[in-house]
Amino acid sequence: MSLWLTAIILGIVEGLTEFLPVSSTGHLILATELLGYDASKWAIFNIAIQPGAILAIVVLYRKLFWDMFTGFFRRDPVAIAFVRNLLVAFIPAVVLGLAFGDYIETLLENAVVVAWALVIGGFAILLVEKLAKPKESGGVAKLTLRQSIMVGLVQCLAMIPGVSRSGATIMGAMAMGVDRKTAAEFSFFLALPTLTGATVLQLAKHRDAITSNDMGLIALGAAVSFVVAWAVIKAFLAVVTRYGFAPFAWYRIIVGGAALIWLTMR
Repeated sequence: MSLWLTAIILGIVEGLTEFLPVSSTGHLILATELLGYDASKWAIFNIAIQPGAILAIVVLYRKLFWDMFTGFFRRDPVAIAFVRNLLVAFIPAVVLGLAFGDYIETLLENAVVVAWALVIGGFAILLVEKLAKPKESGGVAKLTLRQSIMVGLVQCLAMIPGVSRSGATIMGAMAMGVDRKTAAEFSFFLALPTLTGATVLQLAKHRDAITSNDMGLIALGAAVSFVVAWAVIKAFLAVVTRYGFAPFAWYRIIVGGAALIWLTMR
């Protein structure tokens, strides 16, 4: 298969899964396995195309971000609370990412870990959906400092490929009483510093291994992921508001179980 076609396929997978509670990293690892490629050689590509999906969030919420940005410098309490909540939720990922970065990279090559994480995470989502009692929260700026810190800590579970960063943050927020829409949007917004930081770190760390041809593939994958993520985000909020997260939980369980069977039998 052409490398350019592979980049398009992985870009589609990234855009489809980055903001859904199904693990984009896990799906990208499984996709490279299904395509017959060495997952370790595509690990950097899979991280490097994330800015495309991040840009979709920036475009869709550009007015909100601009209002928060300008409001922060005007010392608007809502804007200050918004920035504070994102910052304190982001810090745990920075600390653990720097401390355990090398170990995390080894997990990016393990499709079996991904499959088990998909299954276990699916059952965890069903449990939270059953037990959580979310209430209208009034948006990200209205969350308490404690809620934001706890969401940031839970996000660190997503360093295990297959857990899902969005799934961990959304379920963590809901477990603390945050409504579905606010939990999902907090996950979206928290992706900006988290995924940007991870991308910059990995590209800087492996810059000598990236060729000009690689940059072309990365640009293509990122562009595809932007278009797909833009469409997915709008549909996602409508689905979870009406049906909750159970459909994604069952999807994880089925895909993870199928992957385990395939990995065992091949």
